[in-house]
Amino acid sequence: MRPWARLRADLGAGKNLEIYLTAAIALVVGVLGVFDVVDTKVVGAATLATLALVAVNALGPRHQVAGLEQQVAELARRVEAGLPGGDFLTDEPKGLGARIGRAHDTRLAGVTLNRTVRSYAADLRRALERGARVKVLVIDPTGPVPEEAARRFTIPDQPDVFEHRVRSTLYVLRDLPAKERLEVRLLPFVPAYTLFMLDPEDDDGLVHVELGSHRSPTPLPGFTLSTQRDHVWCRYFAVEFDRLWGLARDVTDADWYPARHP
Repeated sequence: MRPWARLRADLGAGKNLEIYLTAAIALVVGVLGVFDVVDTKVVGAATLATLALVAVNALGPRHQVAGLEQQVAELARRVEAGLPGGDFLTDEPKGLGARIGRAHDTRLAGVTLNRTVRSYAADLRRALERGARVKVLVIDPTGPVPEEAARRFTIPDQPDVFEHRVRSTLYVLRDLPAKERLEVRLLPFVPAYTLFMLDPEDDDGLVHVELGSHRSPTPLPGFTLSTQRDHVWCRYFAVEFDRLWGLARDVTDADWYPARHP
C-alpha cells in the first residue's frame, strides 16, 4: 500500500493517530523554527512536548509485549503440566453436517457407522449430487468380525447386533445417488477408532478422530484436527485410512442385497 493510501486508511479507521500527531507537531515546530516565526522558548517547549508524546507512544508496545510474554509463559506452563481434557476432547464434532455437505472429499471409517451414516445421510446425498467423492469403511458383516466387535464391546454372546448394524448402514448407503463416486469397503477386523475426514488433502481440511469404547453409555470422546494447524497429524490419519482401505474388500451385490443371495 502506498504511503498516502496507508495514511488515509489509518485516519479513516482511527489507527495510529498519536504517531501522526507526533509527526505533525515535529514538522510544524521545525518549519516555524527555521523561519523564525516563533522564538526559541516556544520551539523548546514544543520539542519537549513532542518527546513526551514519543515516550508515551513507546509505552504501549512495551506493555503489549509484556502482556504477550505473560500469556506465552502461562501457555507453556499449562502445556508442561498437561492441558485439561476439555481443551481438546469433545463428544460431538460441531458443524460436521454442514461441512460434509460442501466437502469434495469425504472419508469415513468405523465399526458400523450406523448412527453416523443415518445422521448425515442427507448431507452425504447433497455432497454426492454436487460431485463430491465419498469413501466409507465399515467391518465385514460376514465371517468372524462381528464376533470380534462383540467381544470388544463386552457383549460376546451378541455378534448379531453388529451384523445388523452394518447391514443397516449398507442399506442407507445403497440408496444414495451417484454410485460411481461412492465407494464402500469392508474391513476384516475391528478398527481402533472412528475417522471423519473432510478434504484431508486441502489447506482447510478437517479430521475428527473418535475414540473407541467398551460399551460406554455416554457419547464417545474425540478430538478434531485441521490441516492448516495440525498438518503432520492430519497426514498421519490420512495414511492410516489409506492403509485400512488397502486391506478391506469391495462391497459386492451379495452385500448390497443379501436377500437375493442366500
